[in-house]
Amino acid sequence: MNRRALALATVTALVLVASGSGIAPPAAQTPPAPATPRPLIAPREPDPGPALPPMTYEAKARRDPFAPVVIASGSKGLTIGSAKLVGIISGPQPLALVETPEGIGYILKAGDTLGDGRVTEIAADSVSFAVSPKPGEKSGIVTLRLRTD
Repeated sequence: MNRRALALATVTALVLVASGSGIAPPAAQTPPAPATPRPLIAPREPDPGPALPPMTYEAKARRDPFAPVVIASGSKGLTIGSAKLVGIISGPQPLALVETPEGIGYILKAGDTLGDGRVTEIAADSVSFAVSPKPGEKSGIVTLRLRTD
């Protein structure tokens, strides 16, 4: 056999072998089956750490905020007559700036209570209080005015 015939026979044999090689064509793909749901596992609690030292309140010259406030016996408390009007803030809801003899300031609106009185009216230069009656007296109105000096 010459070379040409040998090459033709080899190519023919390869074609026959390849066509009948027994390799099956790829089958139609089926969708994968749904995975079975895994059971939910609760998260694990962390291990407790070392115990913290107990905390204490250090007053540092301040009043303990957790101690009840006690008014000394014999104290009459705050009276409107001893308070001073130091300013008025005008606006949709006017506010009165009132100071006690101890220097403590309060911002009041109509209906607020301070000491023995309740704010009834706030004008441009004054604030009126309805004062609780003391035994033997009838209730009255106390008006504090701004100083104009």
